[in-house]
Amino acid sequence: LQYLQKNFFIIFFLNIIIFMVKRTGPTNPLLKRLIEDLRLKYKETGRSIWRDLAEKLSKPTRQRIEVNLFKIDKYVKENEIAVIPGKVLSEGELTKPLKIAAWKFSKKALEKIEKANGEALTLYDLMDKNPKNLRIIC
Repeated sequence: LQYLQKNFFIIFFLNIIIFMVKRTGPTNPLLKRLIEDLRLKYKETGRSIWRDLAEKLSKPTRQRIEVNLFKIDKYVKENEIAVIPGKVLSEGELTKPLKIAAWKFSKKALEKIEKANGEALTLYDLMDKNPKNLRIIC
């Protein structure tokens, strides 16, 4: 009888754990709205970049992308726009003026972008401009 009670408790406990880690997606209402708008933009234009951005932003917080400025500076040319489906952090320096579009920017990253005569864009700004020369940095 004790064996059955012990096994029942283990099964019950495992079921609770499984229900606790169920993925719910982003809870930030602004991020939810942005994801919906990106999906609508994909349906309008047919460009897969908008769908890809929505998918990457739909991931849990711990899997969301964070990119430092030195990596952006290394991989993006002057006439391209860097698109970050996450947060831009301030590690490193920009050696050229770049346009960077992202979900979020750290305060120091914004200062460094302005110091390099670059431009920080929101993803909504990017959707309005709808440029052709985009590079997603992941």
